[in-house]
Amino acid sequence: MTTIGTRLHTWLNGLQVGVDRSGHRYFHDKRVPKSGRRKRWVIYLGEVEASAVPPEWHAWLHYTIDDVPTDGGSLKHSWQKLHIPNQTGTPCAYRPQGHTLRCGTRPPATGDYEAWSPDSTE
Repeated sequence: MTTIGTRLHTWLNGLQVGVDRSGHRYFHDKRVPKSGRRKRWVIYLGEVEASAVPPEWHAWLHYTIDDVPTDGGSLKHSWQKLHIPNQTGTPCAYRPQGHTLRCGTRPPATGDYEAWSPDSTE
């Protein structure tokens, strides 16, 4: 949720430059400061989660690129996948086989492991 301070600052000083596929809105300062480098920020739609910012908008926010991304961040190559925010801590998080939240069953040991012992000479 956006704070009242952020909303007020955006209303007074912000100029919307784009929206991504998820509905997050991107802004920069209306005025160009003496340094020539306008502040850039994002207003999230829904939960504030930095990993929800797509790569092309992340690059713009961090001044890696100067041009505002277009088409909501269209894919440029057939092998590219749509951006997915970090799923850690959610039901969609990756859980390997044997994880306690994935029934906790692991395959039996194969016998190819030999535990180290401090008494061994090797």
